[in-house]
Amino acid sequence: MPSCLIVDDSKVVRKLERRIMEELGFTISEAEDGQKAVEFCTTQKPDLILLDWHMPVMDGLEFLKALRAMPDGAKPKVLFCTTESEMSHIIEAMSCGADEYVMKPFDASIIRGKLEQINML
Repeated sequence: MPSCLIVDDSKVVRKLERRIMEELGFTISEAEDGQKAVEFCTTQKPDLILLDWHMPVMDGLEFLKALRAMPDGAKPKVLFCTTESEMSHIIEAMSCGADEYVMKPFDASIIRGKLEQINML
């Protein structure tokens, strides 16, 4: 079963993403900020990371840069799930190593489509 790390400071968003990803057959871990996600990824690398941009302690972009610099940090697919809609933000996220980008709010069909695009389904 593929693994997914959900990184978002909103408990409500994590719960929604967990439900969607479990229905798609993923095992789930959670982190409420980028620093906790870095700590998680130093011991294990999930197959997929759903990543928020704006979080306390360490934001999503800082986490993504730290992840990609780790040994095996290129392994996880990263799907940014954020309210940032400006093209400059999307370009920055993709240039730092995001595999795909989705705007909040989203639903299961949008997530499924993005996962199909990055060959996770």
